[in-house]
Amino acid sequence: MESVLKIARRWGAPVVAVIFFSLWCVGEAGRMGAWPGLPTWSGTWPLALMTLAVATASWKPIVSLGFTAALLFGQLSHSIPPMASNHWAIYLGSFISLTFVLWTAPRRIRFVAAGTNVVFAAMMAFLMLSWRYGGGVGWYGPSYGGDRGMLMDYGWQLFALLLLIGATCSAVGLLLALYQERGSLFRARELAQTSLKETEVDLIVEQERTRIARDLHDVLAHSLAVIAAQADGTRYLSKGQPRAVLNALDNIARLARNALVDAQRVIEGVRDDGMVTPQPQLEDIESLIEGMQRGSLKIHPSASGTPVELSTGQQVAVFRIVQECLTNALKHGGRGTAVRLHFDWSGPGLTLHVASVMAHAAQGPPDRPASARIGRGLPGMRERAHLAGGWLTAGPDGEHFRVTVFIPYGTREAGPEDASSGDEAGGSIPEIAEAKPALAGVGLPRSEAAERGAGNRG
Repeated sequence: MESVLKIARRWGAPVVAVIFFSLWCVGEAGRMGAWPGLPTWSGTWPLALMTLAVATASWKPIVSLGFTAALLFGQLSHSIPPMASNHWAIYLGSFISLTFVLWTAPRRIRFVAAGTNVVFAAMMAFLMLSWRYGGGVGWYGPSYGGDRGMLMDYGWQLFALLLLIGATCSAVGLLLALYQERGSLFRARELAQTSLKETEVDLIVEQERTRIARDLHDVLAHSLAVIAAQADGTRYLSKGQPRAVLNALDNIARLARNALVDAQRVIEGVRDDGMVTPQPQLEDIESLIEGMQRGSLKIHPSASGTPVELSTGQQVAVFRIVQECLTNALKHGGRGTAVRLHFDWSGPGLTLHVASVMAHAAQGPPDRPASARIGRGLPGMRERAHLAGGWLTAGPDGEHFRVTVFIPYGTREAGPEDASSGDEAGGSIPEIAEAKPALAGVGLPRSEAAERGAGNRG
């Protein structure tokens, strides 16, 4: 049925036009006169124009209305011969074309066609009843006493009859249009249901992938963290071992940490197409600071010491931590918040200090504990720091909120200048311990920084 209606929607109007013309030619064959007959027949022009109106109704509805208007105005101006008493039914071609217009045309054209055909029906009734234009309509003769009496007696009856015929044709066209729209809605609903099912399947698959990635990360994090801890502990306790053994243990610990961070990066970055998203590096921090400064943060970056090359995973961790710190400063401090950012490369690892002015600094003590400021970002930053082999401390300090991060470089290969005893391995612990509370880089006195760092360790 759908295929038949689809064909009829496109080719129905031309086929009906051919049938309309052929039936009139057959019906009037005996009254057209001698051969060839049609060119001399009085109904030739009305029949031709109505046939064209029907033929173009589906493709060019405005042109179809134009053919009907040309016929009626041509008869009013006596340019086209008026209808004979038995030719009035040619006017029905206008209502047949209205059927196809209401079936196939857009909504606005439908309203225009319906209103125009009401006007056409009134003009047809006048042309058929007026003694100046018509010879009657077959069931009564013309009245030569004037149009007024004829129109008053039969005008509304004939006009109502034409409107009834037009309404019937319009109902057919609207029913066909509604039936096809109903089918389109059903198909759209089926398509939406199919898409919804596919989306649900994709969501389930994505959730399962996320769960697998999380489980894989937990397993790798636990195993590699244990390996790194065991290697570090063995290296610190093995004071009398040869330098080759200490170097091997250090390599094990360093590679385990790097593998842990890289695994985290791959699990987070892999997409369905198998490509890994570009990961930020340390050099990208400069553009990050510029972007946040455009967001009305007053950032004062600084650095001390000689930069050391970090692993890819450690660079990603540092970038994300800086990004989270700046985002939190803008979120909690608002526009115009001052942020001090310091990179300290002078110790056994990178020590990063971030200090931002708290929102309530200029308004007196806060109404709620400062610990309420700590949100979801801090646990994520701590985990990134731990996965990179370091640690992170954060908390309020007077009018500032301070974050301190330590990321170890990894022990370098022993050289001739290094002592051959195992005391060096054990001596690395005090070095890290001294670097941990180094908050003086962001403006605190050294003694106060040490006390605060000791408190964080507790």
